[in-house]
Amino acid sequence: MYEIQTSTPRRNQLRNILVAAATLLFLIPSLRGQPVDSPHFANLLMPVPAALTVNQGELRLTPDFHVSIDGVSNPRLTGAAARMMAQLTAATGLVFSTSRPPAAADQQLIIRVQNPGQTIQTPDEDESYRMTVTSTTVTLEATTVVGAMHGLQTLLQLVQPEGKDYIIPAVTIADQPRFPWRGLMIDCGRHFEPIDVIKRTLDAMAAVKMNVFHWHLTEDQGFRMQSLRFPALTAKGSDGLFYTQQQAREIVAYAYDRGIRVVPEFEMPGHSTAWLVAYPALASGTAPAGIRREFGIAPYALDPTREETYQFITAFLTEMAQIFPDPYVHIGGDETLAPDWKTNPRITAFMRLHHLKDSDALQAYFNQRILKILTTLHRRMIGWDEILNPALPRDVIVQSWRGEASLVQGAKQGYQGVLSAPYYLDAMHSAAQHYLADPLPANVDLTAEQQRLILGGEVCMWGEQLNQRTIDSRIWPRTAAMAERLWSPQNVTNVDDMYRRLEAISVELESLGLHHLSQRDSDLRQLAGSEDIAALRIFASVLEPVSFSDRYQQQKTSQTTPLDRFVDAVPPDPSSGRTLQHLVDAFLQEPHNRPADRVALTEYFAQLTAAIPAVQQHMQTSPRLQDVQMRATQLADLATLGSQAVAFASSGTTPPAGWKPAALQTIHTARQPGGIVRFTILDQLTRLINAAQE
Repeated sequence: MYEIQTSTPRRNQLRNILVAAATLLFLIPSLRGQPVDSPHFANLLMPVPAALTVNQGELRLTPDFHVSIDGVSNPRLTGAAARMMAQLTAATGLVFSTSRPPAAADQQLIIRVQNPGQTIQTPDEDESYRMTVTSTTVTLEATTVVGAMHGLQTLLQLVQPEGKDYIIPAVTIADQPRFPWRGLMIDCGRHFEPIDVIKRTLDAMAAVKMNVFHWHLTEDQGFRMQSLRFPALTAKGSDGLFYTQQQAREIVAYAYDRGIRVVPEFEMPGHSTAWLVAYPALASGTAPAGIRREFGIAPYALDPTREETYQFITAFLTEMAQIFPDPYVHIGGDETLAPDWKTNPRITAFMRLHHLKDSDALQAYFNQRILKILTTLHRRMIGWDEILNPALPRDVIVQSWRGEASLVQGAKQGYQGVLSAPYYLDAMHSAAQHYLADPLPANVDLTAEQQRLILGGEVCMWGEQLNQRTIDSRIWPRTAAMAERLWSPQNVTNVDDMYRRLEAISVELESLGLHHLSQRDSDLRQLAGSEDIAALRIFASVLEPVSFSDRYQQQKTSQTTPLDRFVDAVPPDPSSGRTLQHLVDAFLQEPHNRPADRVALTEYFAQLTAAIPAVQQHMQTSPRLQDVQMRATQLADLATLGSQAVAFASSGTTPPAGWKPAALQTIHTARQPGGIVRFTILDQLTRLINAAQE
């Protein structure tokens, strides 16, 4: 353990001067949110701070560097400081003193926190911090411990090599988040995720300043939260894969120590097959015979017309409130097909008696009853945007997954909202597409008061097509780009710069225990049954998974489908598409006079061509690789076309008659479904082919 020094607070006058100076810096528009580089500072910060100034000089790290806490201190802060020092050792190889350094040693991090912050963190927590680095000292000031923890993450990202040393550039930072709700939802209902997966995810979230872990705990495929009051929920509804109450408390504490709230989700009244397997008397009529293995919308739902339903839910949520202290509970509320609501005579009679005209009105009635239960428990309700109904009180938060329009509609009606529609990771979109989606775009049709109702956004990782082996590569590093969108100023939108910094943060995240970078090679070795995967790695580099819906059309996955194919080995949004784009951009500026770019492109396509024979040899000995045999054949043709297009464009030679239409048809064919993967290089190949003279 590192010994963290503490002392009594300095004079308030000095603190006020420093706070005022940092506040003035934050207000200078020219410094807000601008990516900054200097000869002594490679800006790899993610998220980009609200305000950053690069000063002259740097602090050269030595083993004497130590932490002093001058002001409020508690175990949460000292623990965060100790973790930061441990990560600093891992990043630099320096062994820092574990005891008080000599009196002459003045190289230190001084942390000044005004108050410990909220006992139970809420969206209102002050997360701002201010940091100044000089040649000997890092001064980190924050209103609360949470703000200081964010500052420690920035400090780690500031460290960079210079010559034989590691330095922290001299900078001044005044930082605060743009949105108070910066979340990640993980669906543990469809495929269970072990505790160690959750913990390393929380570590990664803290590194990029995310602050809400939305824990999707119940689904048609599994009830994952232990209830001592209703033990059959996990005994019959989980296949034995669930979190004990002690484990859940451990996760809540682990998250809290990292400035992250845990919002549990218990799906109701739909997506409730696992509830009803355990307690069929809660069903609206038809009860399921067992856990649902296939995915999609189940026809089962809780009965919203029986008092016993609300008695059960009251008892269950009362128990859960003792485990999850967060002020919010997510009730799901989406995709309630519930055919029994239309056909069960008892339910239809109830609807007539209470003047409920349709199923939407009945679900609104259900939501109102659940809201009363949560209010009694001093909790606020959050649900997917299907819950949006004029009959619902305005203190409910609406999470938009069906489109930005529902978020705007909710805000216009006075509801707070969280955006998720453009942040669905299983769509397998690029980090750039997610990055440019904004909860509050500049042209949003909302008043200033309505805009304040938009709390932020939440990245969603649904679990149909992943497991504990593949989850890291599906979440990271793309989520770091979305974390920046939710933290940094609105004008931080440079995609190329985002990718530059994302590459660095991706390596940092793997050092925290994630497997998103190493998983591909590990899985390729398993598929090939060999350590010699150099050619297979080249082949995989130009392919990525298709979207959730495209995969579902090509492969009817269920909970029992083995997720061990080539598609599960390759990550979304690999760098190959961007690499080729930069090469093509440079080459097409002046194809006749860019010999270096011509050589680079020619070598790129030659490397792809050279890899194909070895890839095809692997496919002959590995049944699990045979579904991408067609892609290998196509890549050989595509690489040949790429080389030909470069030769034609650079020499000014006219291709043979019919070459271009045939080449474009080859591209078109390669875009068609196959192997549940898609090529990343087709758009750039099309540009090269079109550049050839007719």
